[in-house]
Amino acid sequence: MNTLKFKTNIKCTGCEAKVKPFLDETAGEDNWEVDLQSPEKTLSVIADKATEAQVVDALKKAGYTAEPVK
Repeated sequence: MNTLKFKTNIKCTGCEAKVKPFLDETAGEDNWEVDLQSPEKTLSVIADKATEAQVVDALKKAGYTAEPVK
């Protein structure tokens, strides 16, 4: 199982709720999580169903940014 990681501007649980429908559609429900405690607000996505580009696009549609972490 491959996990993609992204630095995001998702700051709180309210932001997380806004991106939820977009990420659920792209990556699948329960296949992603945001570490709101980390300074980078790291988003982790199980890559079984989504590519980096699809995740970045989903967040963009929700009004947020994501930068892949290498």
